Amino acid sequence: MEHTTAQRIASRFAGLPADKRREFLTRMQEQGVSFGQLPIPPAVELQESFELSYAQQRQWFLWQLDPQSSAYNIPAALRLHGPLNVEALQHSFDVLLERHQSLRSRFVEDDGQVMQTLAEFTSLPIEMIDLRREPEEQRLACAMNRVEQDIARPFDLQQGPLLRVSLLQLDDQDHVLLLTLHHIVTDGWSMGVLIEEFSRLYAAHCQGQSAALDPLPIQYSDYALWQRRWMDAGELERQLNWWRDTLGSEQPLLELPTDRARPAQPSQRGARLDFALDTNLAKGLMALAKQRGVTPFMLLLASFQALLYRYSGQSDLRIGVPIANRHRAETRCLIGFFVNTQVLRAELDGRLPFSQLLDQTRAASL
Repeated sequence: MEHTTAQRIASRFAGLPADKRREFLTRMQEQGVSFGQLPIPPAVELQESFELSYAQQRQWFLWQLDPQSSAYNIPAALRLHGPLNVEALQHSFDVLLERHQSLRSRFVEDDGQVMQTLAEFTSLPIEMIDLRREPEEQRLACAMNRVEQDIARPFDLQQGPLLRVSLLQLDDQDHVLLLTLHHIVTDGWSMGVLIEEFSRLYAAHCQGQSAALDPLPIQYSDYALWQRRWMDAGELERQLNWWRDTLGSEQPLLELPTDRARPAQPSQRGARLDFALDTNLAKGLMALAKQRGVTPFMLLLASFQALLYRYSGQSDLRIGVPIANRHRAETRCLIGFFVNTQVLRAELDGRLPFSQLLDQTRAASL
């Protein structure tokens, strides 16, 4: 199918009434044409408000439960060495806000219907924090303390903005650039896009040039509308039925032995343990994965499943794994909330050889 024809079909689908979209999708399926192969059509005209994606809908629900929570703040800190061009810094973020509409999103609710709107474009305020008055040996610690304070500050999804930029000056040629966004407009992949494009914009402006950024084929609001139209036309039912068949009707809770009772109210005081594998062990794991024809992720997942079985005694395990969810070419350079959690189910038997567990893990991950 030619791109122009596919684009025309996708645009026609998005503009149909709900009942006609369902009929349209059914006819496409009967002809063996997958709607997922069609391009995401860009908006034809500017709108004042847009529907939320399903991922954003989840975040809105969680924010309403606890508006003062900072659990879904996503930070990034960059250490900048050398002379700083403040004008280039400001210009770079202004270009990013104009380029990615998601960075100017606000969320409003009217009669139970939540929509996202775009704030008028204005120059992004960058908070300048001078730490040069602090003792030199304490400046970095002061900067990290400031970073933690900013990360803990909640966002107001209704008022915005949902992007905060702070510049902490440690010395004349030593700065920390802190970016903090709410998860409803970003994810891990998006933070990589944001930092990469900022770096190119900043470097180009310092050299008196324009950064050669490819035009965005769509905006996040176009993706959200496309997703809604597709799911409402029957795709949601198909996918839900597939997951019900895959996971079954009962979802067992993992019961691990703990040193205290599970609290009735989550404290949100989570922790992370970082460790490094011994070089010889890492090489051995890579060799085993290659021998079994699986990726290192599959090997480590199978090991984790075996560990959970040993401590819980439960043979039906489900593990949530975050996935980028960037299957579409149009979404690869967008800043927005695409990440999803995929459930991988493992049915274990205490007599099951580890090699068979690897094979089961491989099949579940495909």
